Amino acid sequence: MNAPDETTQPVASVEQVSVRYGTQLALHDVAADFATGAVGLLGPNGAGKSTLLKVLLGFVTPTSGRMHVLGLDVAERPLEIRARLGYMPESDGHIPDMNAVSFVAYCGQLAGLPESDAMQRAHEVLYYVGLGEARYRNIETYSTGMKQRIKLAQALVHDPDLLLLDEPTNGMDPKGREEMLELVIDLATRKGVNLILSSHLLPDVEATCARVVVMHQGTVATQGSIAELKERRRQVFEIRIKGAHDKFVQALQGIGADCHDAEDDLLRVFVNDDQGPRDLFAVATAHDIQVRHLRPSVPTLEDVFAEAVGEE
Repeated sequence: MNAPDETTQPVASVEQVSVRYGTQLALHDVAADFATGAVGLLGPNGAGKSTLLKVLLGFVTPTSGRMHVLGLDVAERPLEIRARLGYMPESDGHIPDMNAVSFVAYCGQLAGLPESDAMQRAHEVLYYVGLGEARYRNIETYSTGMKQRIKLAQALVHDPDLLLLDEPTNGMDPKGREEMLELVIDLATRKGVNLILSSHLLPDVEATCARVVVMHQGTVATQGSIAELKERRRQVFEIRIKGAHDKFVQALQGIGADCHDAEDDLLRVFVNDDQGPRDLFAVATAHDIQVRHLRPSVPTLEDVFAEAVGEE
């Protein structure tokens, strides 16, 4: 695998890109940089993530804007760019009646590898993704998780400079999902592969990526280092109450706090620098609300996402 470029030049960038499907605006004035290493493309289904990947691949022509991948203009040199990319699509694209090693080798030949080299690489990457023992089986007999693995294998076979992974854990059971994420981490860290991981699952992005581009309704809601985005958040407390939930939230908002519902009936409350637990207890007391649980917490990627897309 090729090591990421240590310069600050992004491996991919889009500048004010818009895409329209008929009357539907899929992307609107999108501007984003994808740095070297692993970058998450995070957003709910329908946010425009897959469309943005297809724009970078040159599969979709935008109505406006410019795109560069690996220093090349997508509009002018799409075939040259695609030869250097590995693409793991969200949907299956297997060829009927082919076994795994033949399929991956064929994909290697399509990417420009000589036949013998393609077959050798096919064996190598199938072992790498955990399909070595099943490489002679017909792909149509594979489980959903195995089909996800072979999609990763065909994306890796030609040793690309940049991987585009579209929902790589889609349909996988918990064990398979964990193993897929371990492969992604290994590719980005030990193998030094640049990659863009598109997912609607926050834990997948947080587990594998150092940077993130958050999309919402066809636009970029926020982007940057995950660690830095978390640091921009205010002090946060986890609180569980007994009493009027909505009244308590409204009262906290009245003193400038920001509230988000979390699991186990918890509220995540972000307070200003001059506020703390004393202020939260004061609000609760003033509205006859009992505080059952209160402790400091740390900002998460979920908090960043919720703020970026305006979730409460």
